[in-house]
Amino acid sequence: MSLTPESRNRWKDLPWREIEGKTFKLQKRIYRASRSGKQVVVHQLQKLLISSWYAKCLAVRKVTQDNRGKKSAGVDGQLALSPRRRMKLAESLRLKPRTLAVRRVWIEKRGTTEKRPLGIPTIENRAQQALACLALEPEWEARLEPNSYGFRPGRSGHDAIEAIFINLCFLPKYILDADIAKCFDRIDQQALLGKLSTFAVMRRAIKGWLAAGILDEGKLFPSKEGVQQGGPASPLLANIALHGIERAVTEAFPRFVVRDGKKITDDRPRLIRYADDLVRHDARTEHDARASAAGRRAVSLSS
Repeated sequence: MSLTPESRNRWKDLPWREIEGKTFKLQKRIYRASRSGKQVVVHQLQKLLISSWYAKCLAVRKVTQDNRGKKSAGVDGQLALSPRRRMKLAESLRLKPRTLAVRRVWIEKRGTTEKRPLGIPTIENRAQQALACLALEPEWEARLEPNSYGFRPGRSGHDAIEAIFINLCFLPKYILDADIAKCFDRIDQQALLGKLSTFAVMRRAIKGWLAAGILDEGKLFPSKEGVQQGGPASPLLANIALHGIERAVTEAFPRFVVRDGKKITDDRPRLIRYADDLVRHDARTEHDARASAAGRRAVSLSS
């Protein structure tokens, strides 16, 4: 089915296969340019994508139909939109430097009595974030570390389990299982914006989302640090903030060690990460581990 002026005016008649194909082709070009280190080309293609009517329709569909939180209202009280209003939102969608505050809700953490906060943006802001993710995700998929598995397309927790098994089997290892406490809440916003190194429109929009503020039980609180969980962009932004932790842990140790008079290559520890949960394993002997610990400061996970 081809896109015609008549079908473009009716949400239910939109040719979604064609829309997805056109958007995916543009994302592939962004991915290849990022892999080649052509940052200027990446930004040009991203600007093209966020102005694309196809991408705008996909972003609106994601937050109003596909996402499980489509019936969660932001501070403006708007719930899932009718097809007519979805079309209207797609036609007017663009990245803006300012947005309304997020509505904070508290949900129970599985297996504990504690609760964790979620920030619910407005539907329009969620659509803006989804549109930005369509542009940023292929760029960062070409750059993110190989052993990062959380919140990435085509990857899951099963892939992380498989990677742990492959690295642990047959050899004795020292294992550290950890997570970063309040990772989303403590991300340095300025450091994140600097690491993004994106073009002006995208930077201003993301900066506006981060600094939008939090409405909790009728009281408005500033959001000077962290990334609010609950928006489509928060998992991607967290992955970008944590990008480099695997390399930092690996490079803190020597590549070669001498054991029993033999030079052993590639004896560095390995780190496998799923969002802010991580497993580090080390194949060295207890003597090697103690010697390394005595001569080297621990790597800060928040750096």
